[in-house]
Amino acid sequence: MDLTFQQLRLVLAVHDAGSFTLAADNLHLAQSSMSRTVREVERKLGITLFQRTTRNLVTTPEGDEFCRVARRVVEAFDAGINHFEGFLAGSRGRVRIAALPSLAAILLPPVVSAYRAAHPGVDLSIADGMSDEVLQQVRSGEVDLAVTVTAEPLPDLDVRPIATDQFCCVFPPQHRFSRRRNLNWADLEGEPHIAFEPTSSIRQHAERAFATAQVRPELVLESRNIATVAGLVAAGLGVAVMPGLVLPLVQFANLEHRPLNDPETRRQIAVVRDPHRPLAAASEAFMTAITEAQRSAEPLTPEVAWL
Repeated sequence: MDLTFQQLRLVLAVHDAGSFTLAADNLHLAQSSMSRTVREVERKLGITLFQRTTRNLVTTPEGDEFCRVARRVVEAFDAGINHFEGFLAGSRGRVRIAALPSLAAILLPPVVSAYRAAHPGVDLSIADGMSDEVLQQVRSGEVDLAVTVTAEPLPDLDVRPIATDQFCCVFPPQHRFSRRRNLNWADLEGEPHIAFEPTSSIRQHAERAFATAQVRPELVLESRNIATVAGLVAAGLGVAVMPGLVLPLVQFANLEHRPLNDPETRRQIAVVRDPHRPLAAASEAFMTAITEAQRSAEPLTPEVAWL
């Protein structure tokens, strides 16, 4: 049956008002137009929707059932259009973010809090992973945006730097480094070293800095997990190299740290997206929330700087 939503709405208006005249007045339409529409619907359905008398209008049993069906259809359509309008405006929809664990735990929470307050109707998800995993999720379309470290150019992706953090050496309080005010990479020569595993962006930055300083630390153990590395350092098995945004995650281990210089080594933290995949308004709004955080946020640690 080829019925329009406008026809369904007019039939429902007559049913609810119990009168063609009242329904026409409520919708600011001519009564003759209302009557023609209802007769056309009745003709297409092959039934009588309303029994008309000189005194009142009575909905037939077939009309009651049709109105129940029509109301469900119209309400579902209106709900869908309302959701779609919200999607276009950025107040509805879904935003999928991937991030390095340290960024998901330290950098993103204030941004997410502000975003959720302004966009409560958006379904926001954050998945953490290693740098290569995060970038793969962007390339495959599993996520809309990634907040990650970009050590090398990514010609196939759109990269917007937002912050940097400096690398530090972490060690137990009883370590001889605790008496030093400053440390250079060269001071780690031959030092027992707890490293992150090779797939970690932290490890990759550290290896480049060691090579630049022509330093070879003594590799004792390696791990993918930040807490594990911190625990091993706290046990006196060696020192470790960590960037500034990781430091709040290892406070449980009661470690000390000093920034590493000569060369001063910083990670570039960026929002990454696939330029060939258009962003929905809700995702664009998340990008705006990050920009607002850059403008207003206080430094998270002395070793971290918003760009």
